[in-house]
Amino acid sequence: MSDSIAVQFATLEHLAEELGVLGAELAAEADLCRSATATIGTAIDGEAGARAGELGTSWAGVVDLLGQGVGGGAEPAGRGAVLPGARGGPGRPPPVRGGRGAGPVSTSTLVSLASWDPRMLGNAVGTLGAVGERLVSWRARVEDVGRTLEATECWEGPAGQAAAGALRRVSGVVTEVTAVLTRSLVDADRMVVAARTASDLAGEALAAAAAIPAVLDDRGELGPLPAVPLGSSADPAQALEQQYDAAAEQAQAAARVTEWARGALQSADQAAAAAADAVAVLGGSLGTAGGSVPAGYLDLVAHVGPGTAAPVPPPPDPPGVAAWWAAMSEEQRRRWIEDSPGLVGVLDGVPAWARDQANRLVLDRVLPGDPGFAVAVATANEIRAREEAGAVVQLYEFAPRHELVALVLGDLDTADAVGLVVPGVGNDPVEDLDDVTGDAAAVAGAAMAAAPGLAVATVAYLGYRPPSRLDDGLAGAAARTGGVALDRALDGIAATRTADAARVTVVAHSYGTVATDRAADAPGALAADAVVLLGSPGVDNDRAGFAVDEVYEASAGADPITWLELHGGQTWDPDTGLDAVPLPTEADMTHVDYLDPGRPTLQAIGEVVAGTHDG
Repeated sequence: MSDSIAVQFATLEHLAEELGVLGAELAAEADLCRSATATIGTAIDGEAGARAGELGTSWAGVVDLLGQGVGGGAEPAGRGAVLPGARGGPGRPPPVRGGRGAGPVSTSTLVSLASWDPRMLGNAVGTLGAVGERLVSWRARVEDVGRTLEATECWEGPAGQAAAGALRRVSGVVTEVTAVLTRSLVDADRMVVAARTASDLAGEALAAAAAIPAVLDDRGELGPLPAVPLGSSADPAQALEQQYDAAAEQAQAAARVTEWARGALQSADQAAAAAADAVAVLGGSLGTAGGSVPAGYLDLVAHVGPGTAAPVPPPPDPPGVAAWWAAMSEEQRRRWIEDSPGLVGVLDGVPAWARDQANRLVLDRVLPGDPGFAVAVATANEIRAREEAGAVVQLYEFAPRHELVALVLGDLDTADAVGLVVPGVGNDPVEDLDDVTGDAAAVAGAAMAAAPGLAVATVAYLGYRPPSRLDDGLAGAAARTGGVALDRALDGIAATRTADAARVTVVAHSYGTVATDRAADAPGALAADAVVLLGSPGVDNDRAGFAVDEVYEASAGADPITWLELHGGQTWDPDTGLDAVPLPTEADMTHVDYLDPGRPTLQAIGEVVAGTHDG
C-alpha cells in the first residue's frame, strides 16, 4: 500500500472519529434536556408542569435524533453510517412517550402555587436554551467535516459524494430544528414569567388571608370573615366608629386577598397556556406530541422538510452578515454561493472558505474583453503558481472591474495569527499582485519562524486601490476609501471568528499606513490587536486614536518618505503622541526594503504577527 493511500485512509478515519465525537456530544446534550425536565417536575406542578415536562422531553428526544444523523441514521436503513467507522453517540433510542403529559393533568392549588420555584424553572429553561445555542456551533463542526470530505481526495466517487451530501442534509435539518427550538423558547420564557407571577401572588394571598384571619380555598374564594368586635371605648359612638373602620379595613384586606388569589390562578393558567404553546410549536414542526418524538432520524426529517426556503437578503454590517450566514444551513449557503457569487464574495462577515468558493466562480466567468479581464488573468496566474508550490490560497476578495483583489495564504477561518499586508503607492493587481503576495508570504514565514507550529494566515490586501503614482500619493481620497474598506474587512474577520478569535495584525507600508490611519477614524475600535507602520508618510491619529493594544513603526534612515509629514505626524516622532514601539532597521535600508528577507525588520514583524515580540 502506498503512502498516499495510507494518508487517505487516515484522513477518513479522522473524519469518522470526529463524527463519533459529535454524536456523543449530542447524546450528552440530550441528557441535559432530560435533567432539565426533571428539574421542571420539581419546580412546578399541575397543568403548567405537565406541559413544561412535555417540552423538555421533546427537546431531549429531538436532540437524540439529531445525533443519529451523524451516527448512522442519515441514510435509509442498510446503508450504514455517514462515514465508514463512524460510531456516533451511544445510540440509545429516544423516548417514545413523554412522562408527564401522558396521564391526567391536575390543577395546582394556591398552596402549591406558592411553593413553586420560578428560579429553578428559569434555570431549567435556560438549560434548554443553552443546548439550542450550542447546536449552532455543533452544526458548524458537522459542516467542517463535510467540507473536508469534499475537499480531500481521500474518498472519491459516488460513495464519498453521498457521504458529503448526507452531512449537508444533516446541516439543513439541524438548521430547521434549531429555528423551531428557538421559537419554542419564546413561549417557554413567557411560561417562566407567568409562573413567577403566579407564585408571588399566591404567597401574598395566603399570607394576607392568614393575617385576617380567614380561610382561602383552592379556587381563590375567601371563607367567612371573622366578626369585628365592638371596641371598649367609654364613648359608645367612638367605639362604634372604630368598629366600622376595622370592618372597612377587613373588607379591603379581603378584596386584596381575592384579587391576588384570582391573579395567581390566572397567571398559573397563563403559564400552562404558554407551555402548551411551546409544545405546540414543536409538535407542528417536528412531529412531537405529548412528549412523544418521531421514531427515528428519517422520520424527523420527514416532518422538518427539506429546509430549502430562501433566507432574507444579508444585512449591511459585518456582524449582521456573520449572524445571517450562521443561521443558514449548508444547502442554503451553497445556493447563495452558486446563485449570487458576486455578492457573497465581497460580503465582510462571510467566512473565508465561502468567499473563496464564490470568488473563484466569479473568476471563472470573466471572459476576454470583459472589464477586469487583465486582473482576472493576473489573479488566476498567482493562485495557480502558489497552489502548485503547495500553498493554501483563498481568494478572499475579487472585484475585477474595480481592480480589487485580496489573496489569503493559509486558512483565514482557522489561523491562530492573521496578518493583513496593506501596500502603498504604485501597487496594482495586474502588475504587482505577485509582489504583494510575496510580501504576505514573507510575513507568514517570519511569523512561523518566530513561533514554530503556529497556524498563520496572511492577506495580500489590495482590497483598496492605492494611487498609481507618487504625486497622486499626496492626495487623501484613496486613503479615505481604503480606510473604510479596511475597517470593514477587519470587522468581517472579527465577526467570523467570535467563537475562536485570532490575533490580527495590520502590516501597512507607505501609503498603506495612511489608509490604516483612516480606518482607525471609523466609529468604534479598530478590530486588530496590533498595527505595524512601515515607511509612513505620516499619520493623524495618536495612540488613543488607533485604539489598538500595540502600535509599532519602522523608519529607515535612508527612507526620505519618513522625513516628511505629508499626511500627518511622523511615526517616529514622540511629539505625535503615537508612542509606537520602533522596530529595528539597518542604515542602508530604503523605502522598499522593510519586508526583504534577511533584514531585521521582517524578523521583528514576524514576531509581532506571532505575538512573541518583547516590545
